[in-house]
Amino acid sequence: MNDVTTQTVDAVTVEIVRNGLLAVTEEMKTNLMRTAYNLIIYEALDFTVGIFTATGETVSIGLGLPMFIRGMSETVKAKLRHFGAENIHPGDIIVTNDAYTTGSHLNHFTFTLPIFHQGELIAFACCMAHWQDVGGSMGGRTTDIYQEGLQIPIIKYRKQGVVNQDLVDIIAMNVRLPERALGDLRAQITAITTGERRYLELVERYGRGAVNQAIAMIMDHSAAVARANTASIPDGIYEAESYMDDDGIEIGERVKIRVRVEKRGEEMTIDLSDVARQVQGFYNSGITTGYACAQVAFKCLTTPTDYPVNDGAFRNLKVIMPPGRVISAERPAPMRWWMTFPMTVIDTVFKAMAQAIPDRVIAGHHADLCVATFHGVHPADGRFYIGSTGPLGGGWGGKQSEDGISATVCINDGDTHNGPSEQMESKYPVLVEKYALRPDSGGPGRYRGGLGAETIVRALAPLTVNTYIDRVNCQPWGLDGGEPGAGNEVGIRRRGEWQPDVENGKAISIRLAPGDAFMVRSGGGGGFGPATLRPAEQVADDVTEGYVSADVARNSYCVALDANGQLDHAATTALRAQKAAE
Repeated sequence: MNDVTTQTVDAVTVEIVRNGLLAVTEEMKTNLMRTAYNLIIYEALDFTVGIFTATGETVSIGLGLPMFIRGMSETVKAKLRHFGAENIHPGDIIVTNDAYTTGSHLNHFTFTLPIFHQGELIAFACCMAHWQDVGGSMGGRTTDIYQEGLQIPIIKYRKQGVVNQDLVDIIAMNVRLPERALGDLRAQITAITTGERRYLELVERYGRGAVNQAIAMIMDHSAAVARANTASIPDGIYEAESYMDDDGIEIGERVKIRVRVEKRGEEMTIDLSDVARQVQGFYNSGITTGYACAQVAFKCLTTPTDYPVNDGAFRNLKVIMPPGRVISAERPAPMRWWMTFPMTVIDTVFKAMAQAIPDRVIAGHHADLCVATFHGVHPADGRFYIGSTGPLGGGWGGKQSEDGISATVCINDGDTHNGPSEQMESKYPVLVEKYALRPDSGGPGRYRGGLGAETIVRALAPLTVNTYIDRVNCQPWGLDGGEPGAGNEVGIRRRGEWQPDVENGKAISIRLAPGDAFMVRSGGGGGFGPATLRPAEQVADDVTEGYVSADVARNSYCVALDANGQLDHAATTALRAQKAAE
């Protein structure tokens, strides 16, 4: 085996290594899914895995949560700084769930395994996964991180092959469902040991030098593609702003999101200085998430199909991210629902860039997980349980050339899936009465916004439900004359009567009796282009499919249907002529 780092690697070997790296992270994902204990991991896929260089640079991320495009790498680097490379040994596994390191909430436990070859540290395997419970308050409005659960600093879970049982005992004593938490812990260990084994097989087969050079060439290629595609964007300064409904504490007090993008030659700067300051409520996230907002938007614009996801793709991106913003919060800001605001930051970058490259962006999307969590005592066995619905999936914005996609999980969670209704009903005392597309939720446009979804879940035993949904009133915007999509929505039904929406989507610690229900509706995407430019035949088809009502067809698209639901060409021509004359 040749380990000379200067050896020449041909293009074929580079592609074999590229696909080998993808295979490594895919197998890490698969083994985690097969061994995890909680639905949120093995069904919803709320996790991310990756391989990183010996200095913590991203080599390959198994697609999962796009927002961890930066958080995992920075967590690996933080662990490396904490211990120093000289104090990291074969057999070590380092763990943390520190929200201000990972950038997210305490539910995200991140395990990192150093990979050694012939006594030298050559890489890291890492896995972040969402634990269902980490202690702290059940629901409620948290106002600092200490209310949100157990905090584990950067510490060795395993030291030179010996598990830190004291740490395991501390975790078990501080969570409500220790058997599930420790089961997920073991699943994460399975994932990273899989990454170690498969990466070493790659090194043994092709040589450490060849693999290292291939990785360098892959990163250089990603950088070249990013530079070329950035260069194709007109130079200029592009700005946009949007709003969130509130911070969960000051209900109705909107939170501003403002971005500034400067593009010069092959370089782009995304300035997030004017994003709102960190808030009292639980929607803050750490600074690594702020950087991720910029990187996710940049990758979508410049290297959307370049894999594996690696740090080469961001060499020509500069991010200005001061501390103390809602996406760069400092201790002790609460971060339980860290994922909501960053999605709108990304959408706002797209909104700004619509001025320059309308063919590469989308209108606003529903931008929320639309999750409801619930807990109680199961009547079948008398045991405490914690469950959740979703992620529900909602409407994405229309593009310059096609309609938005419907009922698809928001950009923060990327590859996560909506949880199967049958699984939820088999594990918890609930019944899913409805799970359907939401008519008229997509913003009208030449290219219609995608549709949101609606679910109604009935309690079969007493339970407590919590929702932390935003963008109820700050609807997904349209572009180039397109109209906004419907906002997200929450409802509570008691004794057969639906109550009005609860505090901008924040249904906090709502107690439901058997027969009561909760409803979550995800928003639609914004439309792209004037609705009257949408071919009348397509609008008629939308009505036939139930996506658009006859009233919206007439009022927004100026399309008339006859008594049989067929397109009335003459009336449509008259309606559109009247609209054009206004």
